[in-house]
Amino acid sequence: MRKVLLLIGFNLLFLNVNAQTDDKSSDWHQIEKTLNLYIDGVGTSDSVKVSKSFHDSWQLKYLEDDQQLNIIKKAKYMKRFNTAPHAKSSNWSGRIVFIDVTNTAAVAKVEISTSKLLFTDYFNLMKTKDGWFLVDKISTRTPHKTVEVPATKSK
Repeated sequence: MRKVLLLIGFNLLFLNVNAQTDDKSSDWHQIEKTLNLYIDGVGTSDSVKVSKSFHDSWQLKYLEDDQQLNIIKKAKYMKRFNTAPHAKSSNWSGRIVFIDVTNTAAVAKVEISTSKLLFTDYFNLMKTKDGWFLVDKISTRTPHKTVEVPATKSK
């Protein structure tokens, strides 16, 4: 009888640990889905996708000329998407660099590369009863280094 109770106890312990791991894995995948919704939306100018990834309180913070702190709220940011969605440009790419999750809060780093600039975005995310949402973004951009190729001499 003692062995049976011990066996049941260990099974319950492992089931509980496994359930917690599944929750974290599920959260990570839901965050990844939210970030990819944003990345795809920005890449295709799809305001619906971008807006779905944002919480209503979302705001962007960035430095202009490395001095002036600017804050843009969701409604103003969404006005940038005034064209119909389109295919991604061949010189445009986006990727998730990392995700870190603790309970109902998360942070993520995303890089978006265009032909001229590399945007590095840091997101704060929160889990609500409706799922994971981007609540804040801080962003910086770096010009891509360009190398001039010398012209070939014609003979």
